[in-house]
Amino acid sequence: MLISKNNFIKLFAILFFFCSGFASAQVNVGLPTVELKAGIYRIQAELADTPKAREVGLMNRTSMPTNSGMLFIFEQKAGHCFWMNNTKIPLSIAFIADDGKIVNIEEMQAETTNNHCPKAAVRYALEMNKQWFSERVIVPGAVVTGLPRR
Repeated sequence: MLISKNNFIKLFAILFFFCSGFASAQVNVGLPTVELKAGIYRIQAELADTPKAREVGLMNRTSMPTNSGMLFIFEQKAGHCFWMNNTKIPLSIAFIADDGKIVNIEEMQAETTNNHCPKAAVRYALEMNKQWFSERVIVPGAVVTGLPRR
C-alpha cells in the first residue's frame, strides 16, 4: 500500500496529536505508600520520591479519598514550589521541615499556575484535599510523624 507524502504528513500529525494527548494525561499509579500521622489523624500517603513521580504528582486525578494524600520527598532542602497545572482537584499543601514540623500550609486551586512555596527550605511537602488541614485545626508548628528518613 502506497501513501502519498501529503497523506503521510496528515497521518503523522494525527498520531502525534493523539500521542501527545496521552502523554499529558499521565497519572501516577502503583506508587509506594506510607502511613503518616498529623495530630490524631492517620494519613495514607503515596510517595512521590523520584523526579518523574514528583513531576506528575496528582495530575489528572478527579478525586482522592478523605485521609489520603501525596508526600513529596526531595533529595535536598530548598524552596520547592508547586503549581496546579493539569491538576483537577483543589488541594492543600503542607511544607514540612526535617523534624516533622509544618512550616506553612497553602490552599491551591485546581488548574492554576500560581506558585505555592515554602517559607523555609524543606525536603517534604504533603498534598491533601483542599482544607483538609484547616478542617482538622492542623496549623503551622504541628508535627507530622512517620516521615521516611533518607
